[in-house]
Amino acid sequence: MNTLQLFLPCAAGVEGYLADEVHTLTGLTGHDLLVGRGGVQLTASWRQALQLNLHSRLAQRVLVQLGERLYRNENDLYALASDIAWEIWFTPRQSFKIEVTAQHSPLTSLNFAALRIKDAVADRFRAKTGVRPDVQTRWPDVRIHLHLTTDQAQLYIDTSGEPLFKRGWRQEKGDAPLKETLAAAMIAASGWDPLGEAPLPLYDPCCGSATVVIEAAQMACRIAPGLQRRFAFEKLLPYQAHVWSAIKNEAADAVSAPSVPIFGSDISHRMVDFAQHNAERAGVAHAVQLRGGDALQRMPPCAQPGLILMNPPYGERIAAAGSFGRNAHERMAEVGRAGREQAQTEDGVDFFQQLATHWKKNYSGWQAWMLTPDLKLASKMRLKESRRVPLWNGPIECRLLRFDLIAGSARRRPADEGAAPAA
Repeated sequence: MNTLQLFLPCAAGVEGYLADEVHTLTGLTGHDLLVGRGGVQLTASWRQALQLNLHSRLAQRVLVQLGERLYRNENDLYALASDIAWEIWFTPRQSFKIEVTAQHSPLTSLNFAALRIKDAVADRFRAKTGVRPDVQTRWPDVRIHLHLTTDQAQLYIDTSGEPLFKRGWRQEKGDAPLKETLAAAMIAASGWDPLGEAPLPLYDPCCGSATVVIEAAQMACRIAPGLQRRFAFEKLLPYQAHVWSAIKNEAADAVSAPSVPIFGSDISHRMVDFAQHNAERAGVAHAVQLRGGDALQRMPPCAQPGLILMNPPYGERIAAAGSFGRNAHERMAEVGRAGREQAQTEDGVDFFQQLATHWKKNYSGWQAWMLTPDLKLASKMRLKESRRVPLWNGPIECRLLRFDLIAGSARRRPADEGAAPAA
């Protein structure tokens, strides 16, 4: 088990940033680290698999590939699973679950495919030990992943358990929380580096429960994202407690004072309270400054121009973003009457045009990055983006737009769709 084939899935559009992160964490390059569709493949050690679980901000899971073959039907899948030495990974006293993903698979039932893998695992244990392990669909000890393409089947064992975006600190959230992995992807795409030579202050004016702010603050304090959670590998047979303790202790010793100021604000004081509690649980309350306030009225939080990074509200969430001079409760009621579609057009345009005017007047010299599913948002804001990075928020195709803010007109050269992130 000195060398393992790992696959780290991630959101679409994040593969390149994840490869850079893995290189930074492991030093792997060349054929040992390949960018694939929906993730990265790498050749690594068991210890590196544990370190990636602890330190990766962009990966959704860390999977160990145990088998691969061409297939035509479910019997081929049974044969694939039967040849894998599951007994070196877990015992028949532990429960397991099969999870299936597919791209253009010719099979008519993925549930039946999962059943055949389950049968193969159970039959192998019975042949080897005389005991069949139980299947547990809700809280299994072990997760086995089957991925199917048109003719290729791959089997993995999951070392993460709960998805890695579940850092362990979030208990309070709003109606549409941003996943921590997507917040980290936004930071990576913006090129913001809190540990660089001259890091810029970071500000999220619509911070909600502070996902972007907390993710940035943990980076600035060198806090590993997985320090507060448990992992599936702790129940696998290769797990050694002393090795894991040493890895965690090394990460804990690296924690430092924040390297750059980080700010967040939200018009909802309830959300600011949520954000403050989350920051405390994440260990970064001392590293962030959170305030209540309307995004259309708040002035820059510091004298030095910095970087705005935000996932702005849209649809029904627009009511909590800016008061437009009216009571927020009135805005909520109006949006509820108008419905989602109208709120995304009339209200959205109104808010974003006013936000652009506010930025040009008061945030000259700042760099603003905004995640949006509206590909025409820049023209509605009467701004010209200097960069446009494709990212996916779950199933929603979005763009992370960069605006270089100057007083008055902010026209720029045509955006470079999908350009590399700023350094």
